[in-house]
Amino acid sequence: MSSSIENTGELSARPNRFHSVSAIEYRAALRRHPAGVTIVTLNSRGGPVGFTATSFASLSLDPPLVSFNITCTSSSIDALQAAESVVVHLLGAHQLPLAQRFSRSAEHRFADESLWSPLDTGEPVLHGTPTWIHSEVSQLIPAGDSVLAICRVMRVYWDEDGDRSHAPLLYHKGAYVAAAPLDERSTA
Repeated sequence: MSSSIENTGELSARPNRFHSVSAIEYRAALRRHPAGVTIVTLNSRGGPVGFTATSFASLSLDPPLVSFNITCTSSSIDALQAAESVVVHLLGAHQLPLAQRFSRSAEHRFADESLWSPLDTGEPVLHGTPTWIHSEVSQLIPAGDSVLAICRVMRVYWDEDGDRSHAPLLYHKGAYVAAAPLDERSTA
């Protein structure tokens, strides 16, 4: 059953026909769905800011829009709310140490200046990233304990070097994993 909801306020006004799940049940279910690992970077008055996000999604082709979530308790939320633009890095499996670095304490994320350089617009770009997307922050929408960021894509980069093709970095069941191609003939 599908219905169009014009106003998100209608969600709370409708009677709940379904049982609620606990945060533990919800997290356990979603751990079973692999997600691509991204790092979102931006420039702030205090310097570069960045965080990992596994909620990245393509949202629209025309205009080109992407989205990701950030929790309201994140140390990066204030910087994102003030930012005009961000760079979303789609990580390769070879960047596992970088994903781990950006999942830890904020003060260590940009400590090694050999890992990044600023774009001409000021946002940090992480070296060795197979694909990155420079986007203008269009909307920040509160959603539960998080904020949904909707960003308009302004510039893209991808590594054209065939010798340097990298498997994407994924997060699945609480661990980082690399994607591997399947032989389509054996799965038919």
